[in-house]
Amino acid sequence: MIRKKIFNNTKSAFKLKSNTDLDRAIFLFSMMNRPTLVKAGTALTKLSLKLHLPVETLIKKTIFEQFCGGVTEQDCKPVTKEMYSENLHSILDYSVEGKKTEEEFDAAIRKKLSLIEYAQGKEEIPFAMFKPTGIGRFEIWEKVSEKISLSEDEKEEWERVKKRVDTLCSKAYELDVRLYADGEETWMQTAADDLMEEMMRKYNTKEKVLIYNTLQCYRWDRLEYLKGLHERAKEGGFKIGAKIVRGAYMEKENASAKKLGYPSPICESKEATDVNFNSTLSFCLNHLEEISVFIGTHNEVSSYLGLQIIEDKGLSIDDERIWFSQLYGMSDHISYNLAKKGYNAVKL
Repeated sequence: MIRKKIFNNTKSAFKLKSNTDLDRAIFLFSMMNRPTLVKAGTALTKLSLKLHLPVETLIKKTIFEQFCGGVTEQDCKPVTKEMYSENLHSILDYSVEGKKTEEEFDAAIRKKLSLIEYAQGKEEIPFAMFKPTGIGRFEIWEKVSEKISLSEDEKEEWERVKKRVDTLCSKAYELDVRLYADGEETWMQTAADDLMEEMMRKYNTKEKVLIYNTLQCYRWDRLEYLKGLHERAKEGGFKIGAKIVRGAYMEKENASAKKLGYPSPICESKEATDVNFNSTLSFCLNHLEEISVFIGTHNEVSSYLGLQIIEDKGLSIDDERIWFSQLYGMSDHISYNLAKKGYNAVKL
């Protein structure tokens, strides 16, 4: 049984940080803990950028450096190499979503393909990722999710979206790079779920799982969805890649449910979300023959639960079917201590 609390080792957690780095982090997180300041600061930043005021340098030296490793692959290279010296992996993300034109979507695909190619053969970068709304209009994802009849033009548009997703998955398969689709709002997630299941059927047929979909466990239906997917995987002879997180759109989801008068898809409390996440985590770790899991959490209890199940089942701590992940600039006490112990840990 895991009795020692490994996340208390601050020497490992902050080994690569200077005192200046830590002072900046303390300042930023103390500011972010004040909702009024966050709201005012966000509005002021947007206004400053709109008015072309010289705030970019300030942003880059504070928020950007805390949460971003760089602007380009070459910018990020020293950061990824330094983290990997501590056995901590990285994911490079081209953060684009909610675009509108075919030209923008095609440009995003080209960039995503270049990131998959960049990751090829680099042990320090085991995953690539994409955002569904970065490669297709939000409205088309929503229409397909709600099974609304498409016009002929929309049918052609949806075929282009599917082709883009397949192009990314095919390249990941060809170059042996893991790839996951990030989560979206419920009203467009069904189309993404169905399409990513199709990609898993096509590409997750060998021992190594390469294609992953995201399950946001603040949705109360996700465990049952996973169990159904698991049954289909066993029957269909393919494997599941599951990135599990708590979720990112709670306020928007609840507001939409209230406005339109349907039951909220979100768990009724933080405690219920924790139970749902931990149950989903346990299900994944108890079905590793069919499921590879990417555990995205900043929660120590959930992280320790994962470690406990790994120990109880006698699994190798670096089993390639199990990855732990936290955001760059956050929860270093979890990431670096997991990496130090030999677990698969990654920053994104």
